[in-house]
Amino acid sequence: MATETLVDGWEYRAKASVFSELGGAGTDAWRTVTVPHDALLSEQRRADLAHGATNGHFPPGSYQYRRTLFVDAERAGDRLTLIFEGVYRSAAVFVNGTLAAQRPNGYAEFSVRIDPYLEFGADNEIVVECRTGKDARWYSGAGIYRPVHLVTQTPLRLADVRLRTLSLGDGQAVVEVASLVRNDGLRTELCRLATHLEAQGKLVSQDDAPVTVPPGEEMLVRQRHYLHEPLAWSAETPHLYDASVVLRRDGGGQVDDRQLPWGLRVVQVDPVHGLRVNGSTVKLRGACVHHDNGVLGAATFASAEERRVRLLKEAGFNAIRSAHNPLSRAMLDACDRLGMYVMDETFDMWTVSKTDDDYSYDFPQWWQRDVESMVTKDINHPSVIFYSIGNEIPENGSPFGGVQSRRIAEHIRTLDPTRLVTNGINGFVATMDEVLAAMKSQVSANDGSTGGVNTMMAQLGDFMNVISASEPVTRRTEESQAVLDVAGMNYAEGRYELDRELFPNRIIVGTESFPTRIAEIWALVEADPRVVGDFTWTGWDYIGEAGIGGIDYVDDSGTAAQSVARDYPWLLAYCGDIDITGHRRPASYYREIVFGLRSNPFIAVQRPQHHGKQIAFATPWAWTDSVASWAWHGHEGELIHVEIYGRADEIALLLNGDEIGRQPVGTQMEFRADFETTYHPGHLEAVAYTAGVETGRHGLHSAGCERHIRVEVEDGSDQLTFLALSLTDEDGTRVMGEDQLLEVSVEGPACLQGFGSANPKTEESFLSDRHMTFDGRAFAVVRRTGDGVVSLTARGDRGATVTTNL
Repeated sequence: MATETLVDGWEYRAKASVFSELGGAGTDAWRTVTVPHDALLSEQRRADLAHGATNGHFPPGSYQYRRTLFVDAERAGDRLTLIFEGVYRSAAVFVNGTLAAQRPNGYAEFSVRIDPYLEFGADNEIVVECRTGKDARWYSGAGIYRPVHLVTQTPLRLADVRLRTLSLGDGQAVVEVASLVRNDGLRTELCRLATHLEAQGKLVSQDDAPVTVPPGEEMLVRQRHYLHEPLAWSAETPHLYDASVVLRRDGGGQVDDRQLPWGLRVVQVDPVHGLRVNGSTVKLRGACVHHDNGVLGAATFASAEERRVRLLKEAGFNAIRSAHNPLSRAMLDACDRLGMYVMDETFDMWTVSKTDDDYSYDFPQWWQRDVESMVTKDINHPSVIFYSIGNEIPENGSPFGGVQSRRIAEHIRTLDPTRLVTNGINGFVATMDEVLAAMKSQVSANDGSTGGVNTMMAQLGDFMNVISASEPVTRRTEESQAVLDVAGMNYAEGRYELDRELFPNRIIVGTESFPTRIAEIWALVEADPRVVGDFTWTGWDYIGEAGIGGIDYVDDSGTAAQSVARDYPWLLAYCGDIDITGHRRPASYYREIVFGLRSNPFIAVQRPQHHGKQIAFATPWAWTDSVASWAWHGHEGELIHVEIYGRADEIALLLNGDEIGRQPVGTQMEFRADFETTYHPGHLEAVAYTAGVETGRHGLHSAGCERHIRVEVEDGSDQLTFLALSLTDEDGTRVMGEDQLLEVSVEGPACLQGFGSANPKTEESFLSDRHMTFDGRAFAVVRRTGDGVVSLTARGDRGATVTTNL
């Protein structure tokens, strides 16, 4: 099988009809781009959009892409297929002016056979049309945002290859390689199929079998491999085998082949042991993640996906839940290599819409094909241990929602019986009609303001658990939960102990939770084997659902704000443990301590400019307004609040070596001690004690007088280089409260792919070469376009300049 990834040669523009082109007016010029490409990122954000906060205040748009494809005359008779990993959304693919395929779902991988429409020995035009607008509850991006591949095969070919672990234990493993051989030729083919498994570069098993394939038919060939002392895959030990499948004509040459990495592992659940991977109990330390890559928008680059997985794992997570659409191939590859469990999710809606023009209109006709697309993509990835059939689906509270749940779950089990099926069920959403009157009363009390379901959930606050554990939720979601291998629960830890009595055989996973409640949630997870883990909202910050993690203060006039739906120029959700640049926020370190993975304490300092102000509005997704810094020039002598996270009995706080306070841990919040003190420059240090014995330290330094731009370079694997820029003193200490406008330029065979900061509220574009720092930091991504020396120069608006060779 010959595969070519089509990166270059693409152009795009705003969509133009044939009639507008005839008139010649109002059509945009074609612009050269590389794929993956996010068309929406280039649009001007607007303040006047209804419900604009959902996607970061980006406007709707329709787009066209085109590319010329020359196909040699000798390839006539071959089967040529374009594989689109993702086009958002309502994709229509034309070949030489003829519609070849459509796909409504913007997150589903799909293939298009193009050889019937080609002119061989000539140039051919590929056109892809798509659109976005009022069809997602977050930033979706637009365009051909994931890679495109051209696959060439002969009529006799490997149509599919799937590997699975049949048994594992006692130093032995049995692996099945199931290969589907297809013959679209006119005569019967006598073939041989050879399969090999290698571990760490050494051949460990091989098999060779004959297969006869009549014309117009396909034959499934199952070959078993018996492995001695196998290397099992898990998130802790991500061992991968190299599998090779080669199809030959009997007595002839090679016809087709597949090469793929693969890991053997077995997944089980029961109420006594909980979740077991290869026989060992695992608790899922989970992160929900959206698909956008921050300054890159929705464009999917392999090294950016791998970077996210690596940083999430370094922060203590061992599992990712795709929210709320299937993960990219690249992220799955990274999870396989680095060791990260995956819950891959199908849909955010079924037949009940959540936005004006979403996928609910297409679901009845397309859900089966979209499920098949996800399973086909995931089937050989050992990292995928769960399929989630939906997120906060309103139908889950009705009998026919149970019917649809069963249809999807059983369809998945028919396609892949080796993985667990779950569903992110929100009891509040599933019983919306029964609580709607109460919610309307609350909205009325708030002068009619509402920001959708997120606002209502924030208004409910602690009452969410009361609703989740209520009799209507128990009764109305029972069938939808009974369909599942593991009951998925969003914001419903109040059910965990209750369900031990009501449903003793129910296995539970927290599919979504508030970050502020991780301490109490994790105690429940550790105490109950039936509760296999928790997925926080969210592990990595994202574009859209703007401001759900923001904090509003009462202003000087005594006026309070706001609602979850934040007005322009809010851009980011601002609720990630890790911000969009990859920088860990204080909540991440708190979580790491709760997980028991960090012995040293951690210092987070609330911003002194807000000290003493009354918080007007903060959702349960919002962490405290704190950063890990003691560099607050201009606030000398002012009161300041210091939070210290630690797994200890008490914390001592030292400034320049002198103890200025000592507090017990857990008085206001578990695993946290709080200090009110006065800001003075120097070295702030926290010392943790358990039973009077020191267990760890953490320190912060104030900044000196000099100001520099520091650049840290991190190379990717697909021509991307990531650059973290920070404003520092002469010793490298990051400076707070002195943000600057940075301008960057790239010299050499490369381009600036994205540039920005983690500022959740900005009017700046990630496509601009000028950006203000946020908390003294900015982030740039450079993409190489050829061989040669590449450098990036950053200039601050206060005279500092630095040039870095990449």
